[in-house]
Amino acid sequence: MILCDIHTHSHHSFDAESSVEEMCRAAIERGLTYLAVTDHCEAEYICCGEDCEFGSFDRQIPQSIAAIREAQQKYGEQLKLLCGLELGEPMHDPEQTKHALAYGDFDFVLASVHNLRGRDDFYYMDFKQVDVDEILREYFDELAETAAFPHFDSLSHLTYPLRYIVEREGYYPDLQPFEEQIERIFNILIKNKKALEINVSGLFKPINRTLPDGYLVKKFRDMGGKYITLGTDAHCAGMVGKGIGEGIKTARQAGFTHYTVFEKHQPKLISME
Repeated sequence: MILCDIHTHSHHSFDAESSVEEMCRAAIERGLTYLAVTDHCEAEYICCGEDCEFGSFDRQIPQSIAAIREAQQKYGEQLKLLCGLELGEPMHDPEQTKHALAYGDFDFVLASVHNLRGRDDFYYMDFKQVDVDEILREYFDELAETAAFPHFDSLSHLTYPLRYIVEREGYYPDLQPFEEQIERIFNILIKNKKALEINVSGLFKPINRTLPDGYLVKKFRDMGGKYITLGTDAHCAGMVGKGIGEGIKTARQAGFTHYTVFEKHQPKLISME
């Protein structure tokens, strides 16, 4: 089987630790055919420069691209390395989003929402101090807005806030009240021929399931979804490729026979047989 991991972060992301070369070597050792390095770029913070808690994206993303290009030359016969970007909150600041997309010629762009407008990342949120249902309503509304954004390929970790709700509060929220919002997101993705990511990072956290889980992946398929991508969200070489087999199993159980990789933003279907 052809294996991939197309959501990973090198040390050019503020919260990751391994070099692009180390990520490539790990991918080759684990038998991956495709690897995408998709370093973080939180659009609304680009203008902060080095004063940003994330560091300067004007420095980090060009460095990431240069390292990827060098690794493509070095490992091109062993690994299909894709130049990617995880574009956070693309709807918060349209001008900075344009700036981010102009950094280079990307193969693949993930769109993510890590925080709502005017709020901290869900990672930092104290869920005892907020109305969780209201936060999730706002989150899924923003994901629908993001899904309609034309300049991305796959929508990342659909149930991202739940990772931290489960970890800190010890329960998995009932998503039934948000079913219509989620269906709206899926309809937009399907209409615009965008992919939905199966992010396997949750398998190694208290939430203990993919983001989104199998039920939602199947819903996406049943509604007509064609494209799914698979990623570990690895922030170190040790996690590259880990859990991708479980992600493939989730996709198969949902009715998918292929996953998708993107080269120059063009979808390529890969059989999971």
